Amino acid sequence: MHLEEYTSLKAYNTFGIDSKARYFIEINAISELIEVLKTHRNKTLFVLGGGSNMLLTKDINALVLHINLKGIEVVTEDEDRISLKVMAGENWHDFVMYCISHKYGGVENLSLIPGNVGTAPIQNIGAYGVELKDVFQSCTAVEVATGEIKVFNKEACDFGYRDSIFKTRFKGKYIITSVTLSLTKRNHLTHTSYGAIKEVLAENNCTDPTIADISQAVIAIRQSKLPDPKILGNSGSFFKNPIIDTDAFKAFRLAFPDAPFYEVSPTEFKIPAGWLIEKAGFKGKRFGDAGVHEHQALVLVNHGNATGHEIWELALKIQREVKQKFGIYIEPEVNVF
Repeated sequence: MHLEEYTSLKAYNTFGIDSKARYFIEINAISELIEVLKTHRNKTLFVLGGGSNMLLTKDINALVLHINLKGIEVVTEDEDRISLKVMAGENWHDFVMYCISHKYGGVENLSLIPGNVGTAPIQNIGAYGVELKDVFQSCTAVEVATGEIKVFNKEACDFGYRDSIFKTRFKGKYIITSVTLSLTKRNHLTHTSYGAIKEVLAENNCTDPTIADISQAVIAIRQSKLPDPKILGNSGSFFKNPIIDTDAFKAFRLAFPDAPFYEVSPTEFKIPAGWLIEKAGFKGKRFGDAGVHEHQALVLVNHGNATGHEIWELALKIQREVKQKFGIYIEPEVNVF
């Protein structure tokens, strides 16, 4: 382990923000993590994985731990299912491609989501009708205060929409080191009802899609809408899709009868945040180097030299104008520091 000082984090966050870390250590083994927690107990910690779900608005006056734990191993396996323990530093999309190549089903709809495996449970990542919790079995984490290792099953994680106990009660208290997922080996339960997936499969004359077909459809959809962060800095979807109750939904539909929506339950309705932002006039707009992507209004982008503060100011402006126009508050999906 090597302790660095005043390290640029530009290469470690997908927005490409040139924030500086007061101290920086790359963690390549669980033993190293436990040792760092023990020897640097007096320092404020900042845990960094793939840097895909964060916006840095200032320098980080803390010890930044870059979690770079690698490895995939089989926990249990039979003719129908396999459980894989995946270390936190593995790239999420690379892991999905690993599953596709081995014909393991369950994560194909989550193709091309940026970030690392270790941060996936924190956010309960999801896309195109599937969430991480659908395949989640457990995760292993190190308690920051004690250095003790603890296993969390699905119930203990208290998963919600883009939410988990690691974002609420246990925020900052545990560092996830591995995630165990239960996947199918045959008789895959596929999810193709999402409109865009159906359309792409139909265009390809694919009537009996494999998990590889679904993955490729999702990749095609995402690439058509979402910019590559290596080319244009971004953090994917910046805002959550808001969920409103029946009374608010009735008023909303009365005012905007053509608006798309999804019924979450008989009393809850999800409104696409991208539609709200676009109708508020922000799609494709640029404010200096901070902007809204031209193809997907849900994505805020860094055109080169925007600061995190400038991107956050744009996000707040969008929030205010969406609330004023539609009476709906849209909550950021990314973590803002």
